Amino acid sequence: MFFNKKIIILSCFLGLAISCNDDDLNLVNPNGVTIDRYFNNEGELRAGVNAVYAQVQSSSLVAREWFFTHDLRSDDVASGGGQLEAPRNQILIGVQGSGNALVNSVFSGWYRVIHRANTVLASSDRAEGIDEDVKKSLLGEAYFLRGWAYFELATLFGDASIYTTYAESIDAAKPRSPQSDVYAQALSDLDMAEQGLVAVREGDDLGRATKGAAQMLKARVYAQMGDFGNVKTELTKLIDSGLYSLTDRYSDNFEEETEFNSESIFEVVFVNQSGSMNWGADGDGINAAQEVTMRSQEYSAVGWRNIIPSDRIINEFESTDYGDEKDDPRFAYTFWRTGDMFNNGNDEMTDAYQQGNASTYHGETEKVSWKKYSVIYKEGLTAYYSGINQRIMRYADALLLLADAENELGNSDRAIELMNMVRDRPDVMMPHYPTANFPCSTQQEIRDAVQHERSVELSGEEIRNQDIVRWRKNGQLDNEPIKYFETNKQEFLPLPITEITNNPSLSFSDQNPGY
Repeated sequence: MFFNKKIIILSCFLGLAISCNDDDLNLVNPNGVTIDRYFNNEGELRAGVNAVYAQVQSSSLVAREWFFTHDLRSDDVASGGGQLEAPRNQILIGVQGSGNALVNSVFSGWYRVIHRANTVLASSDRAEGIDEDVKKSLLGEAYFLRGWAYFELATLFGDASIYTTYAESIDAAKPRSPQSDVYAQALSDLDMAEQGLVAVREGDDLGRATKGAAQMLKARVYAQMGDFGNVKTELTKLIDSGLYSLTDRYSDNFEEETEFNSESIFEVVFVNQSGSMNWGADGDGINAAQEVTMRSQEYSAVGWRNIIPSDRIINEFESTDYGDEKDDPRFAYTFWRTGDMFNNGNDEMTDAYQQGNASTYHGETEKVSWKKYSVIYKEGLTAYYSGINQRIMRYADALLLLADAENELGNSDRAIELMNMVRDRPDVMMPHYPTANFPCSTQQEIRDAVQHERSVELSGEEIRNQDIVRWRKNGQLDNEPIKYFETNKQEFLPLPITEITNNPSLSFSDQNPGY
């Protein structure tokens, strides 16, 4: 499927089937593979785990709708123009309803991950002739992916139904559990994952979850809960492992040739081998287009350019125009501007290539586009398909998340030290905090610096939405960054109407506030 960039592994489809008629569940295809006839050896168990990864990789999630949903709920992006489809624009301006296609796609996608993982976990005892350490690692991967799914559901939707076994009938449908219980389930899964996962992956296993990935994800869960002590505990384990370091070159984190580098904690793998769009590829292991990510086509200067950087983010970077000591080099690594060279330096970016809206940068109108994950750094004008891996977690995020926690715990010197470590990247080398515009003499001033540093270092990486949600919840926001935000509505996305009508354990009164 996707661990070795040169190998495509056909993965089986493992999901949840709920019918309006229980009799339908008793129908058996004698030529088909059923759960009770599978998972008999290492190969079948590994294929089952691969099917969970395939769903994460699908267009419902990381290949497309996952990055859209997180970015559109943040203040990192703006509409590229009239080409932005209505369901996406609804999320961008905060008027999404319970029938929104993106909301439904992401919600259903994460539950497919959960049910596939449940199938593996419930059936693993049948596997024979498998090394115990290999089995523990495979189960650790299933726990990790299920834990990630519950983290995402709790962060985006709040309360959520918790399934720890696969459903065999409509009677197994669950009501929603409180968000705190969903986070607790994520932590329980990640504890199990950490115990089983190996620390390092090599060769064909690159792309599979590791112990460090479980620790980093646990830290993210604790951060959402405002448990800064446990954020510190998990990230200290990760940092003390000595397995991770910042890359010398910032852009190594977003290009194909430098995947699985020293900074990468976990990434979802893509391969540009299909020559076709990722339409409808939902982790079924049949449509090879699922190997392709749509990120470059959707965001890049050359392509559809549905999403562009917001005026807020392009003006967030330090600049001598603002009295800062130095222009932040990360601006040029993050965005395309007219006059930049692309396609290995053979083509010059023009306004005409960048269809749609312009931005206001330092008071001037110009066109600015996303460069991160944009394949045109090495391709020409027809570069629509991308095999660039999506970096889900990287070491700079870990250092800055720990800085956030240390500041909230009252350890200001350590927080400043961690931020300066990120600014010391060789091709960044920004002046150390405190600076003229970020004095860092109080907890609030350091909080402002942390939020600034996370914003510019991690912009367009689907982290800003999660940061805003937790800072709002934990009382760390000085000002509300989302212009349309309404209390008791915009904290969460609406529960999809299809879930309410299809799940007999739910009613319309279970909908999130404001919808």
